[in-house]
Formats: sequence, C-alpha cells, structure tokens
Amino acid sequence: MKLSIMNKTEQNITKHNKNGGREMKKRVFAALMAGVMGTMMFGTTFVSAETETPELKGEVYAFIAASLNNAMEEIQKNFNETYPDVEILYNADSSGTLQTQIEEGARCDIFFSAATKQMDALVDEGLADKDSVVDLLENKVVLIKPKDGETKVTGFENITDAANLALAGEDVPVGQYSREIFDNLGITDEVNKMEINEGKNVSEVLAAVSEGSNEIGIVYATDAASVADKVDVIAEAPADALKTPVLYPVGLIEDKEASEDDTAATEAFLEYIKSDDAMKVFEKYGFTAYKADDASETDDKDAEATEEADDTETNAETETTEEAK
Repeated sequence: MKLSIMNKTEQNITKHNKNGGREMKKRVFAALMAGVMGTMMFGTTFVSAETETPELKGEVYAFIAASLNNAMEEIQKNFNETYPDVEILYNADSSGTLQTQIEEGARCDIFFSAATKQMDALVDEGLADKDSVVDLLENKVVLIKPKDGETKVTGFENITDAANLALAGEDVPVGQYSREIFDNLGITDEVNKMEINEGKNVSEVLAAVSEGSNEIGIVYATDAASVADKVDVIAEAPADALKTPVLYPVGLIEDKEASEDDTAATEAFLEYIKSDDAMKVFEKYGFTAYKADDASETDDKDAEATEEADDTETNAETETTEEAK
C-alpha cells in the first residue's frame, strides 16, 4: 500500500516537475530575452552617447597675422557649426604688433604668427607654451602692381625703377622678408632712396596697391590671390634672395583669466586649426602645409653635398701633395 501511494506520489511529483520544468523554461527564456533586449537598448544608448558631440562653451581669444584673416574667418564659421556656444574673438594685425600686445598683458589664448621670430620670442619669455607650438603653414612673398597698371619693374632685381613702393614696416614679417631680399640682392641702399609708403601690416600694403596709391608693393601670395581682380603679380621672390622660409607657427599663450570652459574651448579650437578640414580651407586661400620632413630632407641633402665637396677638396689636396713629392 505504501508502495502504491509512493508510486502515486512519485507520479504527481513527476507530473509537477514536468509542468514546473516547462514553466521554468518559459521563465528562463523570458529572462534571457529581457536581458538581450536590455543589452541591445544599452548598447544603442552607449553608441549614441559616444557619437554625440561633446558640449563646449566659452571664449577663445585668438591673435592672428593679418594675412590669415580671410581663411580664419571661414574656419571659425565651420568650427561654430559644431560648437555654437564657443565664441572666437579675433585680433588680426602684424605679428610684431600682436607680439607686443601679448607682452604688454593683452588677453590671448592662441597666437598664429606669420613668422617664427615673434613666436620664438614669446616662447623664450615664457608667454607661449613651447610644447604646443607647431609650424603649420608656408607662404610666398610676391611683388605686385595695380590691375593692368603700368610699370617698368619686371622683378625684385629692378624694383628701384618704380616711382614709389608700398612696403610693410620692419617689425612686420613681410617687411622683414622684403628687407632680406633687398640685402641679398645688394639693393638696400637704392631702395631706401625710393619714395616708400610704409604700412603697419600687410593689409595696408595690399590696400595701397589695389587702390592705385602705389605703383608696386610687396605682399604674400595669399594676399594677392585674395584680390586677384585688383592686383597683378609681377614676380615671386627669388629663392636665392629669400633664404628664410615663410612659415606660420601657431601655439597656446598663457591666459590667466581663462576659465576651465575657456581652456577646453581653446584646446579644441587649436586642434581644429591643425585638422585636415582646416587645412583644406588654408589651401583654398593659397597657403601650403608645412612639412618638416621635406625641410629635414633638404638639409640632409645640403649636408651631404657639402661633405662630398669637402671630400673632393681633400682628395685634390692629397693628390697635389703627392705630385709635389
């Protein structure tokens, strides 16, 4: 009897286990599906968060060489499409003037110079962050005249044939490059005797020529290209007369007034200036990307050529000595 009861009990237990097993499987399946759905939802949320543009706000004070103005305005517009809450405040002038303003305490976050001289000075003075400075762009120095204007000048070599000349001041990079050209061509004294309209930056020189106030002037190739309907390029500076590369370094300036938001915005804007998207804009305005490797390769080739010349000279001296014996 007990056995019979046990069998019935076992049957009931077995039946319960079967039903319970089915229920358990259903519950496990439901739990697994809930987990999968939750993972999918979490994964979707996670991916969305990663692709979301980081929020940036604040002010960025950027001191830029006057020749960069047009390109930088477009770059600012593009940057603000992504970061509309960042306010970019430009101060465009000659690099020498901007350097002086920074030294005198003007608020500045980014300095974009038209020459390495001014940037190097600020680095030496501890005002520019050396580790952030990079030589970004290259430009060319050109001789221009008003569109369809008449002049006997055909190049830098006979620049003194002009009645007058628009020339940037000595503290302006393009003015310094111009004077280097004069020195290397041996015409500095003759140029100084000319009627010179001295501009405080390259924009003033460009305006003087494009408006017809001066017969000729010296500016950057990018400036001439920006008003191609108003000026003609007579010639580029001869390579043997301008040996200093026309480089544009950019870097961070110490800004004690900047908030954390300002600093984050500044760093983001500097990175954007160095991006491929920004470079396309610079190239559109006539600048070229500076490639340090090319410069190093040129230096190496020059060094090799010098070494070969020295070896040749040494061998010639040795042969002459042996012949004399």
